[in-house]
Amino acid sequence: MTSKTAAETEQENPMREIRIEKVTVNIGVGKSGEPLEKAKKVLQQITGQAPCQRNAKRTVKDWGIRKGEPISCIVTLRGKESQSFLKRAIEAVGNKIPESSFDDHGNFAFGIKEHIDIPGTKYVPEIGIFGMNVNVTLERRGYRVKKRAMRTSKTGKKHSITKNDAINFSASKLQANIVKEGVTLGETEA
Repeated sequence: MTSKTAAETEQENPMREIRIEKVTVNIGVGKSGEPLEKAKKVLQQITGQAPCQRNAKRTVKDWGIRKGEPISCIVTLRGKESQSFLKRAIEAVGNKIPESSFDDHGNFAFGIKEHIDIPGTKYVPEIGIFGMNVNVTLERRGYRVKKRAMRTSKTGKKHSITKNDAINFSASKLQANIVKEGVTLGETEA
């Protein structure tokens, strides 16, 4: 009897395969009106989907924000659109994701300072330049039992995605270099 590596087990069992559940793109403007409308146009241009606006949860007098005022816009991408956008977004940050961006449940997030860094995006002077947050949620097959309306159930601990699983997925499938405190993982020395 031989012991199998994690890669061999994953090839045999399709339930262990990690996939992208969704990619959420968020632009937080901080005020309503014309800047929020420009941010919506940017998200529409980049993702090809109509964004939803999000309202402030509480009043912050120092920043001039009132509760219920629309201050940001968001787009959730699923399926093939999420994969194609994510590859362009990772390319915009130089194919480098810090290890600190990964959480213990297999999700990761990173920021893009200027939307014009994304390949295929043109600068429009009337709109300006916006930064954005990109949040990626990973899952395995069978995660639906945690979210379904009837007879919700737990998934086993061995079925959950760990931080290392997410890092390996990002390095292999998304061709991202994981940066660990000044050291880049996944890069070969020349």
